[in-house]
Amino acid sequence: MSLFIPKFDESVVVRDTDAEVVGAAPVAVKLLADSSATGGALSTVRVTLGEGADGARPHLHRNSAEMFFLLDGEARLLSGDDIVTAERGDLVVVPPGKAHAFAAAPGSTADILIVITPGVERFEYFRHLQRIRLGEVTRESLLEVQELYDNHFLQSEAWDRRHQGARRGETVSRASSPAP
Repeated sequence: MSLFIPKFDESVVVRDTDAEVVGAAPVAVKLLADSSATGGALSTVRVTLGEGADGARPHLHRNSAEMFFLLDGEARLLSGDDIVTAERGDLVVVPPGKAHAFAAAPGSTADILIVITPGVERFEYFRHLQRIRLGEVTRESLLEVQELYDNHFLQSEAWDRRHQGARRGETVSRASSPAP
């Protein structure tokens, strides 16, 4: 296994007021640092979800791990076939190749810092999602860019069953440790 050493010479500083925001309530994504800014080390965004809002449907990244840090609120995260409930201050890391999804827990909002490492150019992916929401391109157009963004959608019975059950008020067990 080779060691990945990012190549960038200057610190990356992104001022809150300078960060682009894609979308609006109930789902807003603040674009913080893309792979090109960090020499490929990481990509990071901040996702703010309104009460019970879906963040991402089930997918996986073949080449990158994804870290979710709950800044505030409560979220449900799919990791493989498990659903983890994460609260403010909790950290969940999903390894490459593992199915995952996330949403604000029913009755709660969620503010999540998401880091993908090694980085992938992701800002244009989020802009693409916005164009879908605006009806400028079709949802099917995402299938054409899965490889480009290392974002591969899939079906998850566990997410559909448990996530939808949680929306109806059924209990989803709270993990004592949010490990993936």
